[in-house]
Amino acid sequence: MKSLIIYFSRADENYAVGYIDKGNTEYVAEFVQEMTGADMFKVEPEVPYAKDYDTCIKEAKKRIGNAPIKEKLTDISAYDTVFIMSPIYWGTYAPEVETALDGLDFTGKTVRIICTHEGSGLSGMPSDIKRMCKGADVQSNGLAIKGSQAKNSRKTVDTWL
Repeated sequence: MKSLIIYFSRADENYAVGYIDKGNTEYVAEFVQEMTGADMFKVEPEVPYAKDYDTCIKEAKKRIGNAPIKEKLTDISAYDTVFIMSPIYWGTYAPEVETALDGLDFTGKTVRIICTHEGSGLSGMPSDIKRMCKGADVQSNGLAIKGSQAKNSRKTVDTWL
């Protein structure tokens, strides 16, 4: 079985963490990669978000439904399992994740969900992933990790996997 991690993560100012050099979700994605050997695809916005948290969140709300990304995957046929990972923005994954997933063929894939958050848990991410990943077996036991605990979540990730 071959696995792929599709993730969005943002450094700079994060809620409850302050300014960071690497995004919380990226720490968790790296743990998953180390434990599974999965390939990684980082979803990057075409236009970077502002460095401060409050402006970033306002920008994210404006990008819902129209969030261009630098590079797009076109074929995931080589993968059996796809991990989709994102911080929670406005009740679901970052808008750029939807852009990354749009048009991909998830038929027959197993999809596992991981988010970072500061109190919302998985929020609407599972239902939105099911909507975007038609034909996939979207696992119901997603993992929600508080961003403030992401750097130290290796054991939590290992247990979940």
